[in-house]
Amino acid sequence: MSKSSEVITTTNMRSPLVPLATLIGRELRGDKVGKPSIRCGQAGLAKKGEDYFLIKPDCQRIPGNPSTSFSVYAIFDGHNGISAAIFVKENLLNHVMSAIPQELSREEWLKALPRALVAGFVKSDMEFQRKGETSGTTVTFVVIDGWTVTAACVGDSRCVLDTQGGVVSDLTVDHRLEENVEERERVTASGGEVGRLNVFGGTEVGPLRCWPGGLCLSRSIGDMDVGEYIVPIPHVKQVKLSKAGGRLIIASDGIWDALSSEMAAQSCRGLPAELAAKMVVKEALRSRGLKDDTTCLVVDIIPPPENSVAPPEPKKKPNVLSSIIFGKKSQNSINKPTNKLSAVGVVEELFEEGSAMLSERLGKDFPWKSNSGLLRCAVCQVDQTPSEGITVNSGPFFSAASSPWEGPFLCTNCRKKKDAMEGKRPSQSTAVMTT
Repeated sequence: MSKSSEVITTTNMRSPLVPLATLIGRELRGDKVGKPSIRCGQAGLAKKGEDYFLIKPDCQRIPGNPSTSFSVYAIFDGHNGISAAIFVKENLLNHVMSAIPQELSREEWLKALPRALVAGFVKSDMEFQRKGETSGTTVTFVVIDGWTVTAACVGDSRCVLDTQGGVVSDLTVDHRLEENVEERERVTASGGEVGRLNVFGGTEVGPLRCWPGGLCLSRSIGDMDVGEYIVPIPHVKQVKLSKAGGRLIIASDGIWDALSSEMAAQSCRGLPAELAAKMVVKEALRSRGLKDDTTCLVVDIIPPPENSVAPPEPKKKPNVLSSIIFGKKSQNSINKPTNKLSAVGVVEELFEEGSAMLSERLGKDFPWKSNSGLLRCAVCQVDQTPSEGITVNSGPFFSAASSPWEGPFLCTNCRKKKDAMEGKRPSQSTAVMTT
């Protein structure tokens, strides 16, 4: 795992979120546009051989129904071995899909997707830890359905959006202890210790790490040899692009340790996706050399011909009039990627949540009852009787402030996992493995 990265902070200044139903309703009324086409390119260079990726353009919400198609693109940057990266690549999508009822409409499916991603990440982590292996992996997992892009991440792989108008936006958040103050505070509050590696003589070297285990990330999947406060709960962001489309750059930290988000986007503008991915890798190699596995996916979301616009071009000298029209940054702006999404390239931000608290991520409207009337675990989807299910909203001892009969519900194993991640139980993965 690489050790350094440019600090990317998330702004607290956000425009009001527009309900997904409103945006889809606009399409259905008068300003409906055709579905975009997707073009993907991939490139990479191996140093340790622990990077894996997923390109799956032919997924369907309802099997056998092409009108329900969506695409998935993901990067899995393994560490301490490849087992976790391979396992998550092969299982995460199925775990996410199992957390969404098939009978939902497209609008309902997209609304449920962020919550299902949380359940899928946690379930993947629990299942891999049962194997008793100590490797771990970062995950950046991107779902594209029409003009809606949903990105979920743990670790320090990243997804960047480049839109018409030249505005570059991070759809993910880096979970590095060195840069992320909130994550450091969460880990220490949950019982972890954060510090640098001590060498002979007491000298501290390298990035901040969590002990035991020495991982420099605060979120990942796997990593059974570190505390449960290294959580698999992803940051999730969902946006809806305008008919101008956009470009996604999804890459492991071998890219981001060498290039900022803005540099990566600028390096490949005007190139088709396959060449663009190769150019980003080439620029990273030229800047820093091959010090880590370096993997890049470039995904172009291209409007249909009747709605097409010119692809993003390299920035020219700023023009006051064009800056006003297209929302470009002024000369006084800091030369860093912005988290304020372009008014030209993105219609609205639909959803964003990064809390590491499972009870805050599943939502009270989770479909917690099965057709048979049994309670369904919100994470692993196992049915249980009312006497077995434990609500995610209850305290550890059903305190007066808890809501023991309010869903969603967790099975015993998933409740143990939740409590361990929050520091309420000893941080031992064996509690999950022995059940």
